[in-house]
Amino acid sequence: MNNQRSLFFNVDWFVILTYIGLCMIGWFNIHAAVYDPLNPTILDLDTNYGKQLIFIISAIIIGFAILLLDSKFFTTFSPIFYVITIILLILVLIIGRNVGGNQAWIPIGSFRLQPSEFAKFATCLLLARYLSSGTIKVQEIRTQLVAALIILLPTVLILLQPDAGSALTFSSLILLLYREGLSGYFLVIEGLSILLFILTVLYNKYIVLAGIIVVAGIIFYYYRKSKKMITVTGFGVLFSILFIFSVDYAYNQILKPHQRNRIDLILGKVDDPRGIGYNLNQSKIAIGSGGIWGKGYLQGTQTKYNFVPEQSTDFIFCTIGEEWGFIGCLFVIGLYLFLLIRIINIAERQRSSFARIYGYGVASILFFHIFINIGMTIGLIPVIGIPLPFLSYGGSSLWSFTILLFILLKFDSNRMGII
Repeated sequence: MNNQRSLFFNVDWFVILTYIGLCMIGWFNIHAAVYDPLNPTILDLDTNYGKQLIFIISAIIIGFAILLLDSKFFTTFSPIFYVITIILLILVLIIGRNVGGNQAWIPIGSFRLQPSEFAKFATCLLLARYLSSGTIKVQEIRTQLVAALIILLPTVLILLQPDAGSALTFSSLILLLYREGLSGYFLVIEGLSILLFILTVLYNKYIVLAGIIVVAGIIFYYYRKSKKMITVTGFGVLFSILFIFSVDYAYNQILKPHQRNRIDLILGKVDDPRGIGYNLNQSKIAIGSGGIWGKGYLQGTQTKYNFVPEQSTDFIFCTIGEEWGFIGCLFVIGLYLFLLIRIINIAERQRSSFARIYGYGVASILFFHIFINIGMTIGLIPVIGIPLPFLSYGGSSLWSFTILLFILLKFDSNRMGII
């Protein structure tokens, strides 16, 4: 009994209240996104918002159940969680249901389970266990290769569905590795890779290669006496050549037409507001029409007349922008910012390296989802279809984010003295 009292006394209630607040904001905006005047009650369990209420209640129960478990349960069974999710990711490729071109769901009665969502917390747990074990150092090549394998295995399986959005989420874990000592050069390489990708898509690959060679020639000339700089530049040129041809092949041969169209739209190669740009154009109209204070709850015309597809899931932020305006958007972003800062603070104050590493995994994944989802609704990022944490409709995503967050809260309550 004393342990349970201490548990609820020491748990970070600021994070829990923020979590519940975001869930409730999501529930009300899902109601607005699929509102039917002929069936106005928000408690109708046959509707999406009714089902979301069930998801929220069950998620809160799952969260508090996690707080009652021994934290050693998660450290001990982290490999088991990882193996189970890998098995599910393989299983979904065999018996999964195809929805919207992605075979990402396993049907269980009327419910559809999305294994890729649960792979996120399982990967964070195993990565934390590996990096916190023995004398492991992130600076060593062997450690980097094993960590990359842990991250890449679920990523590749999710790409086979194919669900590029969920797969890209795992790339955010490079921030976790950077915090644990990975060289900043890797972040520079990632940034340059993004730039090379954009240039390769925008221009002919041979023009981009010519530019790379010119830049390399200038570096060779000015640093011709530095063997280290010449070696680094040489490897950089080789990597750039391989990367450019890989991007060109993947873009033209692997990506589906609608995926290429979304990228072309964001980069300005095409302008088709009635065709491939319809979703994005309607999203921007909905958010912009909200003005400073918004049109009011259930008063959004873009929302009410279903101009924005997938508005209760990937484009839920449009509803907030239209009905609650700039102030509402600012409030939601503020809640997310507070949550992320709080999670980083929690991670930094952990006594065990396992909990700290896991905490940064939580922060990395949540930041990626928030940044990409909001970015795509306002036209800064290509539409890749990932949920907004705690707000978008869906049981799998809400439960996985809940598990991800509450495991960290459990570790933090242990830090406060719970055994």
